[in-house]
Order: sequence, then structure tokens, then C-alpha cells
Amino acid sequence: MDFDAGQGANGATTPAWVLARAGNAGQRQKPPNPSGASLLGRLAALAAQSKPAAGILLRVRLAIRPKRLARDPSTLFGQPLLLLMAALLLAAAPLVEAAPVGGGIDLNDTARFLAGMPVSGGSPLAPLTGDPAWKQHATYFGSAWTRLEARQLSKARDWSAGNLHRRSSNVFYMFSGPDFLYANAFFPSASNYVLCGTEPVGTVPDVTKLNLGQALYKLEGSLNSVLNYSFFQTKQMREDFGASELNGTIPVLMVFLARSGKTIYNISPTQPRGVRIDFNGGSLYYFSVDLSNGSVERSGFLDFCRRLGRGDSLLKSASYLPHESNFSTINNFLLSQSDLIVEDDSGIPYQSFNPAQWQVRLYGTYQPPIDIFKQYYQPDLAGAFSHSSPMGLPFGIGYRGWDPAKSALVVAYRR
Repeated sequence: MDFDAGQGANGATTPAWVLARAGNAGQRQKPPNPSGASLLGRLAALAAQSKPAAGILLRVRLAIRPKRLARDPSTLFGQPLLLLMAALLLAAAPLVEAAPVGGGIDLNDTARFLAGMPVSGGSPLAPLTGDPAWKQHATYFGSAWTRLEARQLSKARDWSAGNLHRRSSNVFYMFSGPDFLYANAFFPSASNYVLCGTEPVGTVPDVTKLNLGQALYKLEGSLNSVLNYSFFQTKQMREDFGASELNGTIPVLMVFLARSGKTIYNISPTQPRGVRIDFNGGSLYYFSVDLSNGSVERSGFLDFCRRLGRGDSLLKSASYLPHESNFSTINNFLLSQSDLIVEDDSGIPYQSFNPAQWQVRLYGTYQPPIDIFKQYYQPDLAGAFSHSSPMGLPFGIGYRGWDPAKSALVVAYRR
């Protein structure tokens, strides 16, 4: 998670929760959340205890109560660990397959419209770009994307170009949710991207039928954490995707593809419980699937991946589920099917990489997990970092991703 704290004219770092409050200035206003602090407020409280990178401004729209959060930083994810894991294993809404857009609206124009980008001149959506709600959305998203590009994505692409070699045409990104951004940043030349999570697939929206202001507002809210940190928050994302007119992961994937410079040609349902999005240069697959032992075998998801062939794998912000025995099947699949694995410490445990089969390179600085995941500290990984000379990591990643100085990546090549 990248956290943005602003820096004043005198060079002093402004406390993060102050900026979080100030982030509402000049924006569409919404009544405070009667239940208490938002997720991003909780993250702000935790991040304020560290030294976040300067120049980042977090947009938070809900009420924040920093004193309460400081007393209970475990509320970062809204639930204790066991409830968090349970939530990851349950789909909160039935799968809704992708549907074609009506009214002759081009899929790519729909994606660009949702992303706050200009649409083609003859598009039925062109008149809607004059709506004040869309103009505000475009301004917000343009600014947020510029910051994300400068702070994260451009640095991840440059790092990947200089450090990741022997790349495959297939990318497996387990526990990803709809995070195409980092899959594309680390593996920009791949042809097939396979993402998965427990979030529902959703539908292709007909934006001409939306309550535009409300729908765009909710879209911004659901993307706030990944734009300002580096990952989605599962519980909040499921609530956002289930309640909005823009339901499921498809609208988010369309936004990320458009902002990544892709042109969408086709969106179609695929089995098991998934969607395929074809774009210039490749295809993106997203599957709504439970990756725990037993469920993942019955789903048919691994059979699909095996038919696709060998590939490279990305694991980040995976709630440390790969450390649990109930996820050994997916770990074994990745260890057998991958030629390259890029992960933070929440991915496959370091001890699982047999030196006879894997050449491991370390980047950044390994820190103990945040408190809610403290039981997943890896002494052997800490020892490997301390007894080697890890190369630098110029961007933040994972649950301490607001601070590159506290972020680490493990890169494993099959021998």
C-alpha cells in the first residue's frame, strides 16, 4: 500500500490524518459515515506512525476519527484475522456474466468514459462528457492517475525491465482481485493475464442508464485504496461491487485497461465463473474462485490454467493465505507451473523455494508484517536479507507499500 502524505513549503511532512481530512476540500460532499472511520482513515492512522513518502495526497471522503484509530490500529482491515480469512473464502454475491453494451456503445468508449478519458467523437457517450459529474470525475481520476504513475507504476515498469528476465507470455496473479495495474507493470509484454479473487465478475455497464453522479462517486471510492496504496481491501471492495450500479470487477478492469493504454475489442463470459477481455496485445481473464484446498480443484480453475500452459506468477498483498496449510494446492500449482515468481512476503513462504530448483534474488528491506499479520513473520527470510546484499527497490509494495524503505520483493527463477 502506498500512502501519500503531503509536504509543506518548509519541507516538513504534514501528518497523514490531517491531509486525509483536508482531502475533502473542493470535492463532492457526502454525509459522514455514521458507523465511524472509513478504511482509508484507518490506513491513514497506521501510516501516520511511519514516515510516508512526501508529495502524496490521499482523497478520503468519509469521516475520520484518528484518536480512535490510534487506540486500535487492528481495525485497519475492519475485522480480526479469522474473519478476514473467512471473508476471502466466501463470495458475497452470485456471479453475473458479462453482457454486451446496448445502444451501439463501443466497449472501449465505455471503458474510457468510466476512466475519465475522452471518448470518440461520434460515440453516444460524447454528450455525457459535458455532465458536471463526469467532468469532476475526469479531473479527479486524471490527477490520481498522474500521481500513481509517477510514484508507483512507472518505477515498477522500469524496475521490471532491468531486473526480470526470461519472461513468459502467460501471467498468473492469484489473490489479485481486479488488480490489472501491477500485473501489467511487472509483466508488460505478456499475452495472457489470469487474475482471480472472490469478488463477483459483474456486468458490462450501459452508462447511459446510470445515475451518473452516484455511480462515478462509488467507482472512485472502490478504487481509492489501490490508487493511493497499492492493493484492494477485500471486504470494502465486495461491499462496493455488490451495492453499486457498476457491479462486480468488470467496470474496474475496464478502467484499468483504458488507463493502461489498452484498446478493448471484446468482453465475453468464460468458464469456470469468469470473464475474458480481449485487448490490443492480449487477453485478460478474471475468475471468481475460492482458492482454498478442495474448492479450487472442484472449480475447474486450475484445469483452465494448465491448458493455458506454463507462465510467470505474481503474488502481493495476499493476506498471507499462501502461508496457511489450507492453501497448499494453489502453492504447489504455482511452484510447479511457474518459471518465474515475483512476490512480497505475503506470498509463498520463503522456505518453500528449494535451492536446487530455484534461484532467489532479494530486493528492498524485509520488515515484520503489520500487527494483524504478525504471526507470519519469517525468520529465515529475515536471515536471508541480513546475510546478503539485497538490491534496492524504488517503489513501495505490499502492506507497507506507502514506504519504499520498508518494502521487499522476492524474485525466484526456476533453474
